Amino acid sequence: MKLSDFMYDLPEARIAQTPVEPRDHSRLMVLHRDSGEIEHRHFYDIIEYLNPGDCLVVNETKVIPARLYGERPTGGAVEVLLLKQLGPKRWETLVRPGKKLRRGAEMRFGDGRLTGRVVDTTDVGGRIVEFACEGSFEAALDALGEMPLPPYIHEKLADRNRYQTVYAKQDGSAAAPTAGLHFTPALLDRIRDKGVDIVPVLLHVGLGTFRPVKVENIEEHQMHSEYFEVSQSAADRVNAARQRGGRVIAVGTTSVRTLESAARDGRLEPMRGDTSIFIKPGYRWQLVDALITNFHLPGSTLLMLVSALYDRERILEAYKTAVDMEYRFFSFGDAMLIE
Repeated sequence: MKLSDFMYDLPEARIAQTPVEPRDHSRLMVLHRDSGEIEHRHFYDIIEYLNPGDCLVVNETKVIPARLYGERPTGGAVEVLLLKQLGPKRWETLVRPGKKLRRGAEMRFGDGRLTGRVVDTTDVGGRIVEFACEGSFEAALDALGEMPLPPYIHEKLADRNRYQTVYAKQDGSAAAPTAGLHFTPALLDRIRDKGVDIVPVLLHVGLGTFRPVKVENIEEHQMHSEYFEVSQSAADRVNAARQRGGRVIAVGTTSVRTLESAARDGRLEPMRGDTSIFIKPGYRWQLVDALITNFHLPGSTLLMLVSALYDRERILEAYKTAVDMEYRFFSFGDAMLIE
């Protein structure tokens, strides 16, 4: 398939700049795959589409303040985005300006509280940076780093926690698994009370989220690997749900990639490692029955994943409807349920 098959027109005014409060008051578009019907609800209505015995799979990764602003010894400004931890103080990163930050280049942040040196390059244009500081790197990052909001969000985020899911636990992501931003603790309690098992898995969001598809033939696109974990408990609970006839409902594309990466013959296996799975139309699904997601960028691998679960033409038609009905798009935008 072609990249142009996944493009659509989106006015800039439809891109959400601030989150809705309360979290679960975002709008919800429901796509029924069996009938093709579309419903327009609010996210707190999601419970009406969940059944006792279902399994709701969430990604418990936690976003770190991964964007650092500093300077080179000459005084020139630098920007570093942490993507993947390779050691106690060694990270795979994206940097600006790339031409000035080659192997051996040094930089400093917070008047020297934290320093960094480029020790290598990556095959996708990134840099491996070795950091140094007195005391804990995590403490220095918490003090100096900023939340890595996507470039299409121009408003400052007053509350750092608003770019975290309420169930985030394990530090490591360079971006939020945004479908989960709509849940509140009270809504999760109501879902559990209905007999739905909420199962955590882990995928640390990295370069795959930021790297656009640049080839017209999407088969030639190479996904960047991201770290994931599925515990024995999570595997047992997901498999039990399937055995009792419940559905596996993924919250977000990161949960989808985790589940399908650890699937073997229609069962979820306990597993940890890196995944570069690329789910696109024609993919043979093993575990995921339904998906809660946000609206995605034109031409993105996330839009391709969603199109693989439903139907490309119908997904794009639903996106057109969402634009016409003034839904809010992307990270702080409204949600979609495909069931």
